Amino acid sequence: MTEQSKQRALVIGDGSWGTAMALLLCRNGIRTTLWSAFPEQSEVLASSHENKRFLPGIPLPDLMEFSADPHSAAQDVDFAISVVPTQYLRGVAERFEDAVPGNLPLATATKGIEIETFKTPSQILQEVLGERDVCVLSGPSHAEEVALGKPASIVAASKDMEVATLFQRALSSDSFRVYTHNDPVGAELAAALKNVIAIAAGISDGLELGDNAKAALLTRGMIEMARFGRSHGAQSSTFFGLAGFGDLVTTCCSRHSRNRSVGESIGRGETLEQVLERMNMVAEGVWTTKALFGPETDLGELEMPIAAQVHSVLFEGKDPSRAVRDLMSRELSEEMEGLGEL
Repeated sequence: MTEQSKQRALVIGDGSWGTAMALLLCRNGIRTTLWSAFPEQSEVLASSHENKRFLPGIPLPDLMEFSADPHSAAQDVDFAISVVPTQYLRGVAERFEDAVPGNLPLATATKGIEIETFKTPSQILQEVLGERDVCVLSGPSHAEEVALGKPASIVAASKDMEVATLFQRALSSDSFRVYTHNDPVGAELAAALKNVIAIAAGISDGLELGDNAKAALLTRGMIEMARFGRSHGAQSSTFFGLAGFGDLVTTCCSRHSRNRSVGESIGRGETLEQVLERMNMVAEGVWTTKALFGPETDLGELEMPIAAQVHSVLFEGKDPSRAVRDLMSRELSEEMEGLGEL
C-alpha cells in the first residue's frame, strides 16, 4: 500500500475545477470527498458518478465520494482544497468553521478577489477558519483538459515549504506537474488579475483587432499585473512564471476561457447583463474588475490603464472601441517602469 493510498482528502466545491482537482487526487490513489453546497446535486453526483452540469462526459471514479454535509465531508481527512468561487467563498467557509480542524493543511485553487473587502481567497479562509498557512494552487490549468489527462503544470505556493510539498506530491502525476513556490501573495494576485486582462483580450477578439494588438495587450497586461503585485508585497518575478504569464496566456487565448468569452461577446456588441444571464459558470474577472475599483481598494498613484478601461466598459457603459483609442493615445512612457528588480 502506497503512502498516498492511505490518505483522505476533501475538495470543497463541485464546479468544473473542483471536480477536476478531485479527479487528480483519486487518480493518485487518494480517497477524496467532493463537497457540494446543494444536497440534491450531491445525490445526483453520487448516483451518476458524472458531473453533467460542470464537467460532462468525464466518469468519476469509485474512490470519489460525495457529500453536502461539512462535518461528515471533513471527517478524518488529511488535507483539504477549497475551489469555491470567490464571491461565495465566505459563506461556504462559515459552514466549515466548526468542521475543519485548525491544524488541517488547507489549499485554495480559487482565482478572484472579494468585492466588498478586497480580500483574496486565502485571506477569507484565514479570517473564517482561523490563522494558518493556506497554500495557493495556481497556473494554466483548464479543467476540461486536466480531466482528460492532457499535460498541465501549476504551482503550489506557500511560505511553508512542507505544506507546499504536501500538495505538490498529492497532485503530481505523469500528466500533471506541480512546482513549489514561496510567494503565495504573488501567485494569488496573478490568478485574480489575469482574468481582468483576459476580458480585455476577449474584447480585442470581438473587435477583430488582430494578432499584433492582442500580443501587445497580453504583454502590457503582464506588466500591469506585476506592478500591482509588487505594490502589494508580491515578488515581480512571480508574475513571469506559471501563476502569471502561463495562466495569462491560457486564459487570454483558450476557447475554454469564460473570461475571454465574456470579453469577446461584449466586443461584438452585447451588454454585460446579456452575457451573464446566459452563463452557467462564474467569470471571476468581472467581479475582480469591480473589486479593483471599489471602495476598499486604494491604488494610490499606481496606474492600471487596461484594467481601468475594462472597468469602464463593463460597469460604465463605455464603448469598447473608444476604450482602445484611449489606451493607444496615453502619454508615452518607459516599458518596464515600476517593476523594480525581477
